[in-house]
Amino acid sequence: MKKERNLIGPTVRKLRYKQKLSQVQLAARCQLHGWNASRDIIAAIEGQVRCVTDKEILKLAKALKVPFPTLFP
Repeated sequence: MKKERNLIGPTVRKLRYKQKLSQVQLAARCQLHGWNASRDIIAAIEGQVRCVTDKEILKLAKALKVPFPTLFP
């Protein structure tokens, strides 16, 4: 059984799909908001294999154009 390292991964993936964004596109949006994210980082978050800091959660929410509580199940 894998150990999940974040709660928001599945929601990030769902919102990204809904907005028809690739992982590269989402990473680019994050970079516009001051977080040097890569496609690999986005993939690790979505796969729940990477921890996400509070600052990163805020940057993801801005990049996805949603209020940050939306990211939590």
